[in-house]
Amino acid sequence: MQLIIDVGNTRVKAAIYKGDALQAKHHFALQDFSEEVGEFTGLYPIKKAIISSVGRLTDEQARSVQLRFPTIVLSHNTALPFTNDYGTPKTLGVDRMALVAAFVKAHPHKNGLIIDAGTCITYDFITKDGSYKGGAISPGLRLRYETLNRLTANLPLLEKQMPGSIIGTSTEESIHSGVVQGTLLEIDGAINHYKEHYNVDTVIITGGDAEFLAKRLKNSIFAHSNFLLEGLNYILTYQND
Repeated sequence: MQLIIDVGNTRVKAAIYKGDALQAKHHFALQDFSEEVGEFTGLYPIKKAIISSVGRLTDEQARSVQLRFPTIVLSHNTALPFTNDYGTPKTLGVDRMALVAAFVKAHPHKNGLIIDAGTCITYDFITKDGSYKGGAISPGLRLRYETLNRLTANLPLLEKQMPGSIIGTSTEESIHSGVVQGTLLEIDGAINHYKEHYNVDTVIITGGDAEFLAKRLKNSIFAHSNFLLEGLNYILTYQND
């Protein structure tokens, strides 16, 4: 069995896979990392582990895993199941690496666009011959709401909500329209562009806001909640191939 750990800015996702099959999954706060990982893994015969961290994982927290299992900490030096043609490969986020790996495993020989709708919205393009080309990064829904509140004097901080119309008839409705409708138009526009100019035939959306956005997009896409974890599992398995 393999232990998969995805460290975000404040939350951690941990999963255990047997081959390609998810056996268990657990979410917890980053500050509780060592204790929670110890309790979560206690009943499973884990052979190896992988850690992907975009958050502030300390060396001590990482060692709490490394001392128990052979562990890979994902970086630009890790062997990947695709060709990385990014112009600055050392700066490519480990979360984006994992998403591209998941796509290669699930949809080989396809031109693909992977959209991760989380704190940021990332777009990643990979060709059917397994070459990762790059993509885009823009603010996610929460960042857009918070920025409007933080950088203006009078706009309130709202929770995400689908507006009834693109025409807001109050300040709150106008914010929801600008944030949510604007994001949907951005994503649909990006998908249309990739389909027209790069022959993309498969689009995946994942991340915390994926479900909220997917059912409101005009384009046909696949929503997948565990895509990043599956990508990390594949990268870990790939190290022995």
